[in-house]
Amino acid sequence: MIKINKKVEYALMVLQLMKDKEEQELTTAREVCDRFDTPFDTTAKVMQLMNTAGILHSHKGVKGGYTLSKDLSSVSYRELVELIEGKSFMMDCHEGPCDLIHTCNISRPIKRLNDYLMNIFNAISLNELLADDHLLAPKKTPDKKMGNIPLVNKASL
Repeated sequence: MIKINKKVEYALMVLQLMKDKEEQELTTAREVCDRFDTPFDTTAKVMQLMNTAGILHSHKGVKGGYTLSKDLSSVSYRELVELIEGKSFMMDCHEGPCDLIHTCNISRPIKRLNDYLMNIFNAISLNELLADDHLLAPKKTPDKKMGNIPLVNKASL
């Protein structure tokens, strides 16, 4: 299982809540915190980041809050993660702080895995990710290839 950063979790919680609301109904950081028991400062910062990126629109004032300003089908999971974490989602052994890069025997398999995951995270929109389970038709996972990235043969596991 992929580990998801808490800030990304909060962003997904916010978007799920807002997605289920009426189009112009406002959502506040306080509402999210009270409903999901998330820390206020972190939740507010995540919402501000999504506002700056144009995913949310802020409405100022005493009765202010946020509304969705972008169609969630136009934003990939990778874009959200990179926005919230403030760094590239891709792992590059040659740019990282790894001391073993010159003797490592798994840098190519790690790159292959990274490329495969990047294809998945680029392909899934936030709308698709946050869709009700009963609305999603099960997708057949390819046995041999996804694009031109070979997958592990399940029989060899």
